Amino acid sequence: MAKSQQTFSKSEKEKKRLKKRLDKQKKMEARKAEKEEKGSTGIQFAYVDHNGNLTDTPPDPDLKVEYELEDIQISVTKKEDLPEEDPVRKGKVSFFDSSKGFGFIIDLENNEKYFTHVSGLIDEITENDKVSFELERGMRGMNAVKVKKV
Repeated sequence: MAKSQQTFSKSEKEKKRLKKRLDKQKKMEARKAEKEEKGSTGIQFAYVDHNGNLTDTPPDPDLKVEYELEDIQISVTKKEDLPEEDPVRKGKVSFFDSSKGFGFIIDLENNEKYFTHVSGLIDEITENDKVSFELERGMRGMNAVKVKKV
């Protein structure tokens, strides 16, 4: 005699599928009943008010602001508009291994830690020295270069 092909897991999966289908049908019928009960409201609109926020009421035309085309700027701010930043920063050497030729400097302004290599040193430095340095983008982030003792 051959065994039945219907295993326990197959019957459980079939029960779940049927239950899911029935739940979906019940939800659809509930939505239809709610729509018939409340009536069709039509298309919902979203308006943009004078501040650029979405609302469900039309905006007041008295609050509308007119702009001149020349006043609109779509660009990055110009270099001369930005305040000049001093490229020389001050910091403290937190770690330096002279045998391997690298170390780390902590910026005194923002407490960021920057990598420094022996090739970027002007003076000999050791741990806990106060130094001045400039930043340069490296392969793994910002590096301290032109490092001098203060």
